[in-house]
Amino acid sequence: MFANAKKNKQRFRMVAKTIYGLEELLAKELTDLGAHNVRMMNRSVEFYGDKQLMYEANLWCRTATRILKPILNFKTVDEDELYRRVLNIEWGKYLGLDQTFVVDAVISGSKFRNSLYVAQKVKDAIADRFRNKTGQRPSVDLRNPDIRVNIYIFQNECTLAIDSSGEPLFKRGYRSKTGKAPLNEVLAAGIVLQSKWDRASSFVDAMCGSGTIVIEAALLARNIAPGLTRKVYGFMNWPDYDKGLFKMIYEKARKEVIPKLNFAIVGSDINSIQIQEASRNANRAGVGNDVIFRRSDIIDLVPPPPPGVVIINPPYGERISVDDINDSYHSIGDAFKQSFTNYDAYVFTGNLAAAKHIGLRTSRRIEMYNGSIECRLLKFEMYKGTRKSKSQPYRDDRAT
Repeated sequence: MFANAKKNKQRFRMVAKTIYGLEELLAKELTDLGAHNVRMMNRSVEFYGDKQLMYEANLWCRTATRILKPILNFKTVDEDELYRRVLNIEWGKYLGLDQTFVVDAVISGSKFRNSLYVAQKVKDAIADRFRNKTGQRPSVDLRNPDIRVNIYIFQNECTLAIDSSGEPLFKRGYRSKTGKAPLNEVLAAGIVLQSKWDRASSFVDAMCGSGTIVIEAALLARNIAPGLTRKVYGFMNWPDYDKGLFKMIYEKARKEVIPKLNFAIVGSDINSIQIQEASRNANRAGVGNDVIFRRSDIIDLVPPPPPGVVIINPPYGERISVDDINDSYHSIGDAFKQSFTNYDAYVFTGNLAAAKHIGLRTSRRIEMYNGSIECRLLKFEMYKGTRKSKSQPYRDDRAT
């Protein structure tokens, strides 16, 4: 038992993947969990820790999409070298003959042009390693594999890793349907964290859609680990999976949940079908009693008393057809001025031209991405008097 405990405490390198713009938030999450040698990279954070930290990172990190465990770093000059290096790995340490696997490939700035071809070469090398040793090979399952292998190539530098998360971590398990322009859960959590909301005052999303932003806000306020709604992680299929250790971590997280909130979280939308779906999603997430959902146009919404934070992710005009996108954004500014005095107001948008029609001054602009769409999280301080005058006029800052 002592030997196993000592083995579980051995530190190793990990890489947490995320969305552009959330690297600093993720680094703080990992540091707060006890990670060592935390280093921010592009859309990822490198860190060191033991098996317990790896389990906790999967369970607790709100802004991570995957937690990878690198097993080999090497340089490759061509596909033959790539194949040989992968073939020489002792794959029986990571994958059983009776298990299925899949290879995910990501390429950046490399002479390799086709990620599917790279994934195929890595898959062939793994299969051939087993065939050479045993005469048999494990099967590939593209939909629901037991083990996910990740290969990342930047120029001629390769990192081969095992994916401890399995399904992406933004798949929390509470959302069964999506609207026309869904906001993934990791991005929604990142937006809430970027707002610096104090988790003790009013919170509103006046265009809530399927409710992802208010649900993530409620999970954060009640200290509910986002992974508590998931049943399966990739590391559960690893040969060294410690079921007892993960159970201890999971039960500890359950005990740390705050029972109830003493302030209002409100989600509103003009679409009654979206409100119904948002309510169902909140119930599945375990925060159905923490979020008040209302059917209302933003201009008619009466928010809870300030202080508070309001966050809106309006249509961008790319995925959703809006009759007059400029008028729509102008109405957001009118609603902020009319109803949200003494709130910190945020608009997350990928339509920077339309955002100018909000007609208010920004005090903060944060560059982020929603999928491939370049976006900004714009902050408007809706205070009376001198604080409002300190804000700067909104401008299109894509070049900065």
